[in-house]
Amino acid sequence: MEKHRIYTTSFASVYPLYVAKAERKGRTKAEVDQIICWLTGHDQAGLEAQLDQKVDFETFFSDAPRLNPSRALIKGVVCGVRVEDIEEPTMREIRYLDKLVDELAKGKAMDRILREA
Repeated sequence: MEKHRIYTTSFASVYPLYVAKAERKGRTKAEVDQIICWLTGHDQAGLEAQLDQKVDFETFFSDAPRLNPSRALIKGVVCGVRVEDIEEPTMREIRYLDKLVDELAKGKAMDRILREA
């Protein structure tokens, strides 16, 4: 089976779209970064290094320092698909990130987005 093209898409090319979506709704780049770091275990320097290296999505998630175990609590629909029903691991990670950015843009409180409450 052929891989979905998002796997070979540069994370750095999509990252500004995540930030723009959040900023259009009055949220900040720092909040987007916080979500990405929470999900992947990257610190800010690690995230910036990944962006500078223009790694693809597959590499971004496979090289993540520590995927957050609480990410399994992320539920809901992204692009018409329930994230908890996605079987392919890399696609599920990508959709988790999409869902978190959606929640940020919809005004959800940060502690709820990061599954702390």
